[in-house]
Amino acid sequence: MKIMVLNGSPKGDRSDCMHMTRAFLAGMDSVAGQEVHTLHVIDRHIEYCKGCLSCMRNGGNCVIEDDMKDILEEILGSDLLVFSFPLYGFAMPAPLKALLDRTLPLGKMDMRKVGERYEHVEQADFSHLRYVMICGCGFPNAKGNFEGVLQQWRLMFGPDALAITVPEAPMFNAPEAAGVTGPFLELVTQAGREYAQSGAVTPETMEKLSVPMIPDETYAAIVNGGASGA
Repeated sequence: MKIMVLNGSPKGDRSDCMHMTRAFLAGMDSVAGQEVHTLHVIDRHIEYCKGCLSCMRNGGNCVIEDDMKDILEEILGSDLLVFSFPLYGFAMPAPLKALLDRTLPLGKMDMRKVGERYEHVEQADFSHLRYVMICGCGFPNAKGNFEGVLQQWRLMFGPDALAITVPEAPMFNAPEAAGVTGPFLELVTQAGREYAQSGAVTPETMEKLSVPMIPDETYAAIVNGGASGA
């Protein structure tokens, strides 16, 4: 399977969330060998969408000359897209959102009704793609933080696209927290193994992943004592 990791963190490979992403991919690889390419979005030249919609009228050719043409080709040549990013403003970091905005050339102006809403008709075939989101935040709790990005994720990629959201993510870059992050990353590896086997993660594993690594009061006290942010 060809896997493209879209790392939306400005920290690049040092991202807190990339610890989880690497664990997930290790689980997948333990089932069957995977071909993985990681794109650090912050390192690529991606301009903001102009909203001119020329690409939707002229066969998918964007008027902007930057790295997006090659990125779109790699996306279409992949089997699985893994979006790895920290929560910024209750959503994706701006560079990753800019990349998603620039996928507009994959559709055209024509619309069709799907269920209760309308969608653009494709002008490129991406029906083979599957999607995984791995998102962490620096707060100690999930409630009141991830709802916005989860709604966006489901609207973009459907209710069955896997989303793993984890609070307390800065602990993954804290060596002194290895006693609690290690077992959690083993759970993420198990999730990757299950996903490679069946295309889904069991409810039991997802339930375990929803439990904070340490009590929220303890985490908040550590952060307030001077720990670094996500």
